[in-house]
Amino acid sequence: MDLTSGVPFWLVKGGLPATYPKLDQDRRCDLAIIGGGVTGALLGYRFAEAGIHTVLLEGREMGYGSTGACTALLQYELDIHLTDLTERIGGPGAERCYRLCVEAIAGIERLADEIGGDSDFRRKRSVYLACKRRDVKALERERTARREIGIEVDLLSPSDIRERFSFDRPAALLSRLAGEIDPLRFTHALLAAAGRHGLEAYDRTGVARYQSDRKGVLLETADGWRIRARKAVFATGYNIPPFVPRRSVSLTSTFAFATSPLPTFDGWGEDRCLIWETSRPYFYARTTPDGRAIIGGADQPFKGSHKVDRLQGRQTGRLARQFAEMFPGIVFDVDWSWAGTFAETADCLPYIGVAPEFPNGYVALGYGANGIVFGYVAADLLLDLFLGRGNSDAELFRIGR
Repeated sequence: MDLTSGVPFWLVKGGLPATYPKLDQDRRCDLAIIGGGVTGALLGYRFAEAGIHTVLLEGREMGYGSTGACTALLQYELDIHLTDLTERIGGPGAERCYRLCVEAIAGIERLADEIGGDSDFRRKRSVYLACKRRDVKALERERTARREIGIEVDLLSPSDIRERFSFDRPAALLSRLAGEIDPLRFTHALLAAAGRHGLEAYDRTGVARYQSDRKGVLLETADGWRIRARKAVFATGYNIPPFVPRRSVSLTSTFAFATSPLPTFDGWGEDRCLIWETSRPYFYARTTPDGRAIIGGADQPFKGSHKVDRLQGRQTGRLARQFAEMFPGIVFDVDWSWAGTFAETADCLPYIGVAPEFPNGYVALGYGANGIVFGYVAADLLLDLFLGRGNSDAELFRIGR
């Protein structure tokens, strides 16, 4: 399935940061990772660093699927409020999900510094805008709930918002725990660092067949090469593995554009924070180190790649108009526009853990709006499971929960 349409900014900006061989022989390993996006790269780094012989397989070029199309806003906030998640899964589970995401952003920051490669990680503040007056009470409850679990967040009044920005809103939550990154550079920096620990990474090597037996997992590529592994992780993003119940996942097309470098960020606030809103689907915005704005949203249910291609121009125009209305002092041109496909579950949580009906298999499927953040969570969780240490967080993210 085509996961992107148009020209994602990161692919143009970064080109092909590194090249990788195509598999041309049978291989044996302890762990096979299927998927060469940012989640696969995070897994590859964590397992290789732990001394586990790991082989990573990607059917395209590394990072050219949904990773290349994402806008890479790093936030601990989920698409479901902490208060609503508490009603769904209970207070302890909801708190743990939010705390894991807070810890993951700090972990990604450390990791980006540790591996080098200039991933353009930047710490940011995040502003979550109430679009309607009826949303204000929900934000007040959300602020209280987050503070009760130790996450500091401020509630901005209409006058606070007017002082900082060029638009009016009835309220907003201001968080200091957010970040942004170049997802393609980060992916390749992870793979390079993992390679120094012994990771074998192969692109243009699609897995055509796989089976589990008492010896582990046997994978076969489209070219007929076989990989025998003790365990396998499916980090296939929004190409949903067949053992994941299709009815439990909904596919959505999201649209984005990158501006030309801007002479000014008039009305954006002093630190060019991340911006998103309570509307569903929501508008979101970030900037880049070279002075561009990246705008996304206008989501639509996925109806096939051909429909996405037809919608792209219209949805890009819709986003551009909203950006211009919010920031009338910013003069901009749309340099690149694209669409990506993502998946989400009913509770907005990912699938991480044991693959059902596939012994010796794991999944690391960062469904929802926090794919990079949950990729980091998955790497730690699955390493624990592989080493037989167990991890109580697996119950939060299991398939069939």
